Amino acid sequence: MPSASPPVHEVPAKLSLVENLVLGVVAEEPTYGFAVARLLEPEADLGRVYRIPRSVVYRTIEHLVAAGLLRPSRVERGNRGPQRTLITATPAGRQAVQAWLAAPVLHVREVRTDLLVKLALLARAGGDGAALLAAQRDVLAPIVAALREQVDMARGFERTLALWRFETADAALRFVDRVTS
Repeated sequence: MPSASPPVHEVPAKLSLVENLVLGVVAEEPTYGFAVARLLEPEADLGRVYRIPRSVVYRTIEHLVAAGLLRPSRVERGNRGPQRTLITATPAGRQAVQAWLAAPVLHVREVRTDLLVKLALLARAGGDGAALLAAQRDVLAPIVAALREQVDMARGFERTLALWRFETADAALRFVDRVTS
């Protein structure tokens, strides 16, 4: 009789911000879905940066388990409610979140969400985010320079649009510079 083969997990090519955030929290230490959801409530530690509804947190955990990035490590009887499942990041999950945390965002529109979430997770782990911020500066500086040229060359509404994009990118770059100083 042939031995049972291990389950094949289909790991998404690119995880969403929600998936990376949930994976990042669980990668810090084994935890419960309820604890992850509490961190992402509006007034909670990470929820001040990016709020995720509890139902979405639980669905995301299920998806990450199916992808082989998280795994249930044990089931415990709840104090006053249903059973609780302790979840842990797999080696592949820890590797995925480390790579994501090190990568700068590629679009200015992602600075408010993705970059701030990454910085919050790095700070929770005791890191300073200096390497990420340096890489982020390297991404933003040429964008700002190119947009500055577009503003100088554009006329009419095209100039208005170029100016908006330039000011937004320049503000993101100034933010990165101030955080690192």
